Amino acid sequence: MITSRFPSFTAYPSAWSYIVYLGSHDHGEGVTEADFDRVTETHHEFLQSYLGSYEKAKDAMIYSYTRNINGFAAILEEKHASQIAEHPNVVSVLLNRGRKLHTTHSWEFMSMEQNGVTPSESLFRKARYGEDTIIGNLDTGVWPESPSFRDEGIGPIPSRWKGTCEGDITGFRCNRKLIGARYFNRGYAAYAGPKTIQNHTLNTARDYEGHGSHTLSTIGGNFVQGANIFGLGNGTAKGGSPKARVATYKVCWPPIDGNECFDADIMAAFDMAIHDGVDVLSLSLGGSAFNYFEDGLSISAFHAVKKGITVLCSAGNSGPTPATVSNIAPWILTVAASTLDREFHTGVQLHNGQRFKGASLSKALPENKLYPLISAAEAKLAEASVEDAILCMEGTIDPKKARGQILVCLRGETARVEKSLVAFEAGAAGMILCNDMTSGNELISDPHFLPTSHINYEDGVAVYAYINSTKNPLGYIHPPITKLNIKHSPSMATFSSRGPNTITPEILKPDVTAPGVNIIAAYSGAVSPTEMEFDKRRVPFITMSGTSMSCPHVAGIVGLLKTLHPDWSPSAIKSAIMTTARTRDNTAKPILDNNNMKATPFAYGSGHIRPNRAMDPGLVYELNINDYLNFLCFLGYNKTQIKMFSGNHYHCHDINILDFNYPSITVPKLYGSVTLTRKLKNVGPPGTYVASLRVPKGLFIFVEPNILKFDNIGEEKSFKVIIEVARSGVATVFGGLTWSDGKHYVRSPIVVGGVKG
Repeated sequence: MITSRFPSFTAYPSAWSYIVYLGSHDHGEGVTEADFDRVTETHHEFLQSYLGSYEKAKDAMIYSYTRNINGFAAILEEKHASQIAEHPNVVSVLLNRGRKLHTTHSWEFMSMEQNGVTPSESLFRKARYGEDTIIGNLDTGVWPESPSFRDEGIGPIPSRWKGTCEGDITGFRCNRKLIGARYFNRGYAAYAGPKTIQNHTLNTARDYEGHGSHTLSTIGGNFVQGANIFGLGNGTAKGGSPKARVATYKVCWPPIDGNECFDADIMAAFDMAIHDGVDVLSLSLGGSAFNYFEDGLSISAFHAVKKGITVLCSAGNSGPTPATVSNIAPWILTVAASTLDREFHTGVQLHNGQRFKGASLSKALPENKLYPLISAAEAKLAEASVEDAILCMEGTIDPKKARGQILVCLRGETARVEKSLVAFEAGAAGMILCNDMTSGNELISDPHFLPTSHINYEDGVAVYAYINSTKNPLGYIHPPITKLNIKHSPSMATFSSRGPNTITPEILKPDVTAPGVNIIAAYSGAVSPTEMEFDKRRVPFITMSGTSMSCPHVAGIVGLLKTLHPDWSPSAIKSAIMTTARTRDNTAKPILDNNNMKATPFAYGSGHIRPNRAMDPGLVYELNINDYLNFLCFLGYNKTQIKMFSGNHYHCHDINILDFNYPSITVPKLYGSVTLTRKLKNVGPPGTYVASLRVPKGLFIFVEPNILKFDNIGEEKSFKVIIEVARSGVATVFGGLTWSDGKHYVRSPIVVGGVKG
């Protein structure tokens, strides 16, 4: 059952910022600025009827969404928001919710050539390096002077582009590569207070944080030879679509109460990006999952997809906890994060002969000798607790005890580089950072302040055991080196948010996984590698980790596919990427989770992306706007909401949600048996496809028919999948369905939960 159009605001003050969502605009061709002004006028008049005067309405309004999204954001009393929510022309009233960037960087909570999912040169050439595609990025902006955004080798700006470049006092400039830059901060100011944005750094599309430059260059950065981070990972940097035009829409700002990106700004950016003419939109941000009409990002993404724009979002960094995945709307391509086959090794050697693999971007120890080791608990100040000291929290380490020694710290609670700062200020020679049990095998290469090695949980236990077993423990941290062709790659990142989908469990989320750990890409010239003010280092490239980093990898691939197949819909592109993904690593073994156990579709969705296969998938699962509207009808949204949402008089058709033509198959609860339907569309040569099944224990699965013959491009064929209980009492199980003509392999994961006879 769908909740009220007006959510509960009992936890919020009486005056708050809200978004009044009124549905769609359909301006048609020849729309003018005067038309947009008239929309704003009607919004003011609408709000005036509740606030009592036109001036009050103008003062209260934050944004008027005039181009594609119909609605406005305003500061309202709770009583007025409640009254507005009851108006028959209002689809929903949303809170101006805050969201977070999905990067771990140096905190707890790009280069495609270097990052392990390089499209083949054949794909690059066929897709002309994405040169016909315009890709937008909603993030912290861009550092336009980065070499990744130079326009050498880039042709004239496409005539269809309607965007602009909003300059600033720093001399921000666009070019033929970076063709658009806008910033949106009114929703942020409504939360933080208007005085907050008086700082010039908050009135610009320039990136003062580094995140936006990193993600945008991963999507579409130009070729940069000799890219590296502190001399490591040297190679030629290029984005997924290196010749694509890129545009930045700055919607994320310095955190306030943990919130960086607000829905009022996100919706304004979407409204403008759709108008500007982007082909792809990438968002490496998110928050908790909400019902679709209470989620400003979900609403905005629908409007973009309706215009043929593919929207990609990061899955979130709340893993490995189950049911934490965000950005779960079926019209969004949701991306998890996994490792790649390149690591920055910083080994640990103990005096007893034990050696452990670690990770870091730190400098080498001053001397090639063994150094004394000390656990942070033993090095604590007298007044500090053991619990705080073992985590190397600020103000817990005694310099008299730590000086000249390698300090052993436990991961958790505070930033990883903050721990190295604590060790550095205490005079330690180096630091060994040990994972806790939750972090498992996840290793992050950070630019630490002193020689550091980040090791996994099992190895950390061994280090602590060694320290406790001898009076004079000694060890050494080897300088970092770049290692390629790492085996058992990819594996799932610990932080990557997991399914199941908490809003619509019948839709498997995330959709796919892509590289998101220790990714090298462009950085901001305004911030240090550690993001700490006293760190005066500046670098053109940096490593970051998070689903923020994996999402733009896929966005870059989408840019290539849009150029290669301009007639493909967003759902066809999504299907091509999903059904060609792989679930095995580079040793042909199943992809592993952070605990060395076999990962499941709740972690990686359909699997790890394979760009070269995606350009020629053979068949796709197509979904159109009416399919999405029927999906919403099934969920209980009323006809009035659907009409305003879609912008036309749409009549709901009864569907079974299990028949929703998604490229994955999920049955949250199975009682006895179920029959579901899917439809495949041929986007390749004529061929005969035969179904094969991977059937999990406890089930019988059948496909009817199990052979599909396609004679023409665009031809569609339906089939049924019958799933029956063979043995009840089985927990969630995972299988798969593959259609193949001998050349193409169209694979769908099957997830069945709560099996009962």
